[in-house]
Amino acid sequence: MDKIRENQANSFLKYIFFPGNLFLCGFCCTFAAVKIKEVLSALERFAPLPLQESWDNAGLQVGLTETEVSGALLCLDVNEKIVDEAIQKGCNLIVSHHPLLFRGLKTISDLTDVQRTVMKAITQGICVVSMHTNMDNAKDGVNFKIAEKLGLQEVRFFAPKTVDGIEAGSGVIGTLAEPLAADDFVKAVKKAFDVECAMCNELLRRPIQKVAICGGAGDFLLDAALAEGADAFITGEMHYHQYFGYEQRIQICVIGHYQSEQFTSEIFRDIILRECPGVKTCIADTCTNPILYL
Repeated sequence: MDKIRENQANSFLKYIFFPGNLFLCGFCCTFAAVKIKEVLSALERFAPLPLQESWDNAGLQVGLTETEVSGALLCLDVNEKIVDEAIQKGCNLIVSHHPLLFRGLKTISDLTDVQRTVMKAITQGICVVSMHTNMDNAKDGVNFKIAEKLGLQEVRFFAPKTVDGIEAGSGVIGTLAEPLAADDFVKAVKKAFDVECAMCNELLRRPIQKVAICGGAGDFLLDAALAEGADAFITGEMHYHQYFGYEQRIQICVIGHYQSEQFTSEIFRDIILRECPGVKTCIADTCTNPILYL
């Protein structure tokens, strides 16, 4: 009996001290406190701020970074409902893709949604950081995540650029495992992103295998995708006149800005879990897409 008890005790100790075990015993192992600035640094190491476009405002938006993280709420956009969700879930950090502040505020009151959101975040002690076009342009960033959801292979930047010695690009290109007819391709995209409709030009009368991607508003890369020999181009939104002149040259598939970038929160989650273990992460339940499909 004593031998059995000894084996049970050893098994228990092995269990609670095993490095890969996430269910660690509270009295024997605790995670060190992580400050907001450490989470911010981890995100910026993955997607350095110099990668953002000149018109953008990525990085710290609101709040104090010396505070210990109680939890990080991950989302695409920041509004009052997102701040409310952060409060409800005990998160004092919001990490968004789209910046809360694109332009400077001359007044902070209750006149606009942005001003009310800033006020609520400050009064509730919530810090807001945003990883926008720097995350779009980063290796393994937003467009690589879209490619992953589509199961593309051999994914790489097209129209690449180098910023401060860092390889970057606004769009990626890759290949499907098997060629698809245009209608089957559009159906596959709709299923992968759970979209109700896709805006397309005339269906291509040849198989699609090489696919270019730019999440969000990506019509500026349409010609570059064509030059790369892409059979199809997926983006979130395009201007009306951009659809003309590409019939039977490339399959355009536009799925919505929000829909194209909806999985960006998964990138934030993976970075934080890897670089700041012990920090609670919550992907937001609140849908901030302002567009209804009726």
